[in-house]
Order: sequence, then structure tokens, then C-alpha cells
Amino acid sequence: MSAAMPAAPQRLALRGDLLDFTATPALDDPHSPVVRWRPDHWLLIEGERIAAVLPPEQAPGDDWQHIDHRGRLILPGFIDTHVHCPQLDVIASYGTSLLDWLDTYTFPAERRFADPAVAQVGAELFLDALAAHGTTSAVVFPTVHAASSEALLASAARRGMRLITGKVLMDCHAPDGLRDDVASARADCLAQIEHWHGQGRLAYALTVRFAPTSTPAQLAMAGELLRATPGAYMQTHVAENQDEVRWVAELFPEARSYLDVYHRFGLLNERAVLAHGIWLDAADRTVLHDTGAHIAHCPTSNLFLGSGLFDWRAAVACEFGVSMATDVGGGTSLSMQRTLAEAYKVQALRGQRLSAWAALHAATRGAAQALRLGDEIGGLNPGQFADLAVWDWAHGPVATHRDAVACGQVAPLPAQDLHARAFAWMMLSDERNLVQTWIAGCPQAAGAASAATMPAGCTHPVHFMASQQ
Repeated sequence: MSAAMPAAPQRLALRGDLLDFTATPALDDPHSPVVRWRPDHWLLIEGERIAAVLPPEQAPGDDWQHIDHRGRLILPGFIDTHVHCPQLDVIASYGTSLLDWLDTYTFPAERRFADPAVAQVGAELFLDALAAHGTTSAVVFPTVHAASSEALLASAARRGMRLITGKVLMDCHAPDGLRDDVASARADCLAQIEHWHGQGRLAYALTVRFAPTSTPAQLAMAGELLRATPGAYMQTHVAENQDEVRWVAELFPEARSYLDVYHRFGLLNERAVLAHGIWLDAADRTVLHDTGAHIAHCPTSNLFLGSGLFDWRAAVACEFGVSMATDVGGGTSLSMQRTLAEAYKVQALRGQRLSAWAALHAATRGAAQALRLGDEIGGLNPGQFADLAVWDWAHGPVATHRDAVACGQVAPLPAQDLHARAFAWMMLSDERNLVQTWIAGCPQAAGAASAATMPAGCTHPVHFMASQQ
């Protein structure tokens, strides 16, 4: 059975300032040549995909619906590579470290998702919230309950959204109501793979919570299904917290490291997404390079839970992928801009500098490439899905003034370069700057400023969430 895709308007022409990337920028180069900046251009959308990009003097004809966003920023939709649907219930809960956080907040919230009705409401709220923050694709943790992943997959299918998820695997060291067993977990995974994997824009992920909550038998089962399912992903956590690392060493004394636990069970390949990766060593980084697995960097969560500072420069040196992730609810916001701002601070604490280009790339094209989806998402190229977001450059008096300075509108201060403007936007903006989010050519969420520019003829069962500015 194929997933239902939402209807899309036939021919749309958006006019605005287009920004994306043609290659990977260096971490600390504000003048990177791989930034593709096309101010005041037309972005043509036909059906679900981008049809063309045209300069302002080549306006499309009257057979295209024109939507004027001149003076606004048009970016590829953000790609959140590690986030927990049920943890909206516990975002911004008072502080504990990782393992206490799970027991105190996370596990009680996740137990509620055994109820299919709760799971359905939670999935709709969560995907609405992603779109309301300019995020158009995600790699998502549901809960151990099949109803939770089923609700996410069905809701994403209705939206035509690129989503990667699968029921969480936990058969030990977890409370009552949050444990499965190898046989039932295998049956649930196989049923959902058959029904959803590869349907529309959905992909299934073998979702190991983390090594301590799966027995060796369950890890082996997950590795078997990963090898047997072409195009399947694996998502989990690794080396987030030092107490967690010590616990894994006690549980798996035969493994060389935390990462090696997954490697031994065949869980590392080019579609493996491992969140955090703070406490890795050189041998671990070589394994990531050799297997094609990548790290989803979660700076707001790492800072909030006091887990540590990710070494991005070491990842670059070992040539494995790094994408950007909010990790809500340990992370403190679904806003990718707030997440990127914290990523800058993490690297600053390590004595390094992170350019706006490297940060934005990791949340768009870089994430798409790490997920092996670069042909589909992450850029503003003809043939890619029309997953994008339109942003105001500034919201509020402080950001508006700062943007005017960057544009040379405040005398006698000189005009700054594009990176200065983009960096200020990254540090000062959030979901309040959102004008419109598009997924597969259809609007999913709108800020108040976009009310007059909503296209006709694009209706499907999605709520239009607005930040009331």
C-alpha cells in the first residue's frame, strides 16, 4: 500500500533571496566560495519539486502563480537528524544529568505513548511544531510502542514529508511499560518495514535506544534486519555522557569502546545516525570514517545536560559526517537557529570558531549528504523536492537594527559582508522570523507575515501553525 501524498499547486514562482551551498565549507571560513547566494531570484516550483531558478529579469509568465518575498531569505528546509517526538512533554524540565534525566522525565513521558490516541495527538503536534520552526525533514525517535512509530509514519505520509523513524528497541534496564522483547520487537519492525519503508518519502530506522537498554540478542536482531532491508537506517545514541560510557563498559566488557558495541553487532553503515559522539577516541573516529556512519551533533542538549563539548574539528580531520540536531527534549528548542547558535558556543569553548556557513550547511546540504539524500533534499536545485522555508532577516528592534548595520544602512558604520549578516541572523533569529514553510511544494506552517501570500489550491490535512508575532 503506498502512502497518500498531499495535493500540490501546479506552478508557483517565489521571489526572494536564495541561499544554499554547492560543496562543504571549511569550519572557520567566512569567505567560503561554496556559498551560493542568489539575491532577488525566482524559485520555480512545479508540483512537488523545484523546476528552475531564474534571475529577476526573467520573470515567469502568467501561467505561474507569483509569490513576492523580495527582501526575505529563502533557505532549504532544515533537516533535524536527531529529535524525540514524545519529549515535547518534558522539554525545559529542571536539570539532571543524562541517566537521571531518563528516569525522572523521559521514561514517564514515553510510557503515555502506549495509548494510540495519545500517540496520534503527539505525532500531529510534533510534526506541526517542526514545520513551524522551518524544519522539513527529520530523523525521529518515537517510543518502544509500535503505536507511536505508526502514528508518526502515517502523519508524515499525509504531509508528503521526508521522515526516518522506527519503533524504539528496549528489552532491558528500562521500567515497566517501556520494555519489549526480541521476538515482539522483530515482529513489529518487520510489519512496519513492509507497510511503510520506501513508501512515499518514508524510510524505516532500526532504533536502538542506546546500548544499555538492549540485550546482545536484541542488538543482533537489529543488525540482522538492518542488513536485510535495503535503504534502512539505524539510529541510536553514543558516548554522550561519561557516566553512560562507564556503564556501557561494565555491560559490554568485551567491546573496545562504546561505539565498538554497535560495530560488533553490524549496526554501523553509511545510514547509521549516532547522536552526540562527545567521548570518542581516535580509533572510534576511524571506524566512523570507514563505515560511513555519521554523528548528529546536539549542542543545546549537550550544554543543558552538562554532557560535554563535541570536537567538530576532529571529525573534519577524520573525514566523517556531522549533521545538526535539536535533540528535544534534552535539547531546549526545535529552532535550528538556536541550535546553531549553541553549536558556535560549543566550538568557541573548545578554542575554535564555527562560521555561519559551516553551521547552516550541517543543517541543510551536509545533513542531506550524511543521510545519503543529497539528490532529494538540502538544496535549492532543480529536481529536488520543494522543501524550503522563507524567513524574515530580522524580528524585533534589536535584530532589525543589527541587520541594518550589516547592510550598511546605519551611517557612519560601513557595510559588512554577507557572512556578517548571515551570522547575525543565525544568532538572533528563531521561529518568530518564519514567514512560510513548504514541504513537497505545499505550505505546512506560516508566520503571521505570510497571510497575504498563501497560494491557492494547496489543501491537505495539515494544521497551519503560526507564531503570533
